[in-house]
Amino acid sequence: MRKKEIEVVVAPEVAYDNDVLERELIKSAGLQPEEVKHIHRIKRSIDARGRQVLLRIKADLYLDTPPADILDVRFHYPDVSQAKQVIIVGAGPAGLFAALRCIELGLKPIVLERGKDVRARRRDLAAINKEHIVNPDSNYCFGEGGAGTYSDGKLYTRSKKRGDLQRILDIFVQHGATRDILFDAHPHIGTNKLPVIISNLREAIIAAGGEVLFDKRVSDFIVQQDEMKGVVTQDSQSYTGEGVILATGHSARDIFELLHHKGITIEAKPFAMGVRVEHQQSLIDQIQYKCEDRGCWLPASSYALVHQTVYDNKQRGIFSFCMCPGGFIVPSATAPGEVVVNGMSPSRRDSRFANSGIVVAIELEDMDLQQHGPLAGLRMQEALERKACEMAGGTQKAPAQLLLDFTQGKTGGELLETSYQPGLTPVDMNKLFSPDMAFRLREGFKAFGNKMRGYLSNDAQIVGVESRTSSPVRIPRNRETLEHVQIRNLYPCGEGAGYAGGIVSAAMDGERCAEMIAAKVARKV
Repeated sequence: MRKKEIEVVVAPEVAYDNDVLERELIKSAGLQPEEVKHIHRIKRSIDARGRQVLLRIKADLYLDTPPADILDVRFHYPDVSQAKQVIIVGAGPAGLFAALRCIELGLKPIVLERGKDVRARRRDLAAINKEHIVNPDSNYCFGEGGAGTYSDGKLYTRSKKRGDLQRILDIFVQHGATRDILFDAHPHIGTNKLPVIISNLREAIIAAGGEVLFDKRVSDFIVQQDEMKGVVTQDSQSYTGEGVILATGHSARDIFELLHHKGITIEAKPFAMGVRVEHQQSLIDQIQYKCEDRGCWLPASSYALVHQTVYDNKQRGIFSFCMCPGGFIVPSATAPGEVVVNGMSPSRRDSRFANSGIVVAIELEDMDLQQHGPLAGLRMQEALERKACEMAGGTQKAPAQLLLDFTQGKTGGELLETSYQPGLTPVDMNKLFSPDMAFRLREGFKAFGNKMRGYLSNDAQIVGVESRTSSPVRIPRNRETLEHVQIRNLYPCGEGAGYAGGIVSAAMDGERCAEMIAAKVARKV
């Protein structure tokens, strides 16, 4: 198989026109069109550092036999309907990919999801947005596909050493994702497309003999002599297997409470909290692309910001998190009486708004470990979310303030139009946060305004609170076996256990846990 690797730097109108781009790649490689049998794009990234925005394209040009198309290379899912069972708690990316890997390795996954399937879940999301009703088992965090299904679907990860990143992307494409995720530097599926893909993943599990069960919230663990035998669900049904993969996500507080109550070791861990900041997307485009109008060839622009702050001789970072260009702010509470916000973008990223979490690092010394022990971070989250709800009026309306007014300690400014459907309530956000967090947020926004001219103004507003950036609890596990340090056959997994930070890293962690169980089962034979 002969090929030639080429990298070109081209204008946006060239990069996003396949025919024009292919001619440019062939020309730059010094080849003739008839010499090239296939062009395989490896990476596409935007370079906005200069006056003109350019795109860098890497590709392999095949001169003879082309590689097999990913849609023609099928992962092998044998019939496991009669195989040994593995219990998987949670149908987010960690749980679903763990299930598929179990099937590949000859084990039958039983996936227990507390929420509803992606289609039925939509009704509960509408109830949050329109009626301010929060279903504790079906919301933006809980339900088939996990939090990522209806809150953005970014596939970017820095955790390339944790597993096979390309394999995860290939599986997504085989189940309906666009091929662009295979070569975009920051791949993104979009909330409008993820539900169908998640449904396809579920159908693949069922077709191979696995099970995916909904409305199955785990209420107890079956533990005998420090060994996890299975789980009990809220309808008093018991499920047992060769191992239990606990992939419940970062908001399953009842699971943390249950583990703590039963004396199963958990730990407090650092996390971050803050706000969502919302700008007009056109303003972010102008700042990042240095032009009045990005035109039809460039995607909605994004940003990544970080700053170090010092308060009371303690240094803490403040940083952007889950930036959503052309997106929406969504309500992510998991219980009545709390207000939580998150961000999402559809695949086209064509909303008029840009939003990003701007959050402050919370370290262990910032928590009341003496009073709350390993649940100290969780208690901090709960207190801030309840306070936000109370200050905003007791519904799913979110507290908000104009950005410049917040940094200058001013109140009374009229709020702007927003993408947040439940609505906003004007409040003094400095009174929502503790003095140290408020100070760090103010200092961070001032620094960001210096880095991005036009960012800090009253043409933007902050919306609270962004508190579910990651799990405030870690469920410790053995580095080699991935089993819990105390309970055998329990495999803490994904974001909720503290071992992932997004869709792709959670999926890779799910696969690793499945592989560890399969290896242990094989040793017993």
